[in-house]
Amino acid sequence: QVQLVESGGGLVQAGGSLRLSCAASGRSFSNFAMGWFRQAPGKEREFVAAISWSGGSTAYADSVKGRFTISRDNAKNTVALQMNSLKPEDTAEYYCAGRQFPRPTTVRADYRYWGQGTQITVSS
Repeated sequence: QVQLVESGGGLVQAGGSLRLSCAASGRSFSNFAMGWFRQAPGKEREFVAAISWSGGSTAYADSVKGRFTISRDNAKNTVALQMNSLKPEDTAEYYCAGRQFPRPTTVRADYRYWGQGTQITVSS
């Protein structure tokens, strides 16, 4: 099993920045592709960003492309999401997710392991 714990959420003004971190434990993290998803009240959980096991391949939702950056440190078993130029529509619960395959995907069902989530609120 893999345990994922997110941190770094909070309240920020529009235009500001936040950095989320996800710490993994339990199994060899370097074999996992990792992703970030988010869920706003009353909406489905949606893909935000993903990264391959090596860090050499990334994917982003169109809504965050150019503003968010996903990265990972396999030595520390962590994956991060740097969020810049935040907008009120980025307000959501953000979840870290892992899949035991090297290639990242944008599909929620492809991820087996999930964190508990961290709340991001962007005020206008």
